[in-house]
Amino acid sequence: MKFIPIKSDSSELLTFEKNPIVQDVVTNVLQMYNVTNHLPIEPWIGYLYVRGNEALGTCAFKSPPQNGQVEIAYFVFPEYEGKGLGTFFAAFLVAQARLTSPRVIVTAQTLPENNASTRILERLNFENIGEIIHPEDGKVWQWQRR
Repeated sequence: MKFIPIKSDSSELLTFEKNPIVQDVVTNVLQMYNVTNHLPIEPWIGYLYVRGNEALGTCAFKSPPQNGQVEIAYFVFPEYEGKGLGTFFAAFLVAQARLTSPRVIVTAQTLPENNASTRILERLNFENIGEIIHPEDGKVWQWQRR
């Protein structure tokens, strides 16, 4: 099992391109790099998590750190939900952030309700700092880990 960096020149991703979810993930992550105007420089990128020839999910930094903060996102493919992978993905991103920038504040956003994602963040010692209005998603909870 391993994390494959999502980059436009990553030949390792070709094995998984037949999976429509993987196609969408790779397309969206590459577009995110353009929208946020950042070069895909590790570790501040997206990753596909694979086991053999199976893609199990994805996780990403939404951009490199800005103003001492970096936002994370993670998604477990539906057939692999409930196996602890979301926590594993989020913990991987926190560890990568700390290795590269020990004082960075790691942030995340969730729907404003208790769900699997909020439980993941609570397990990883994130603090819910309140509700904000996201330009695309509307009301969301903002989380941070110092």
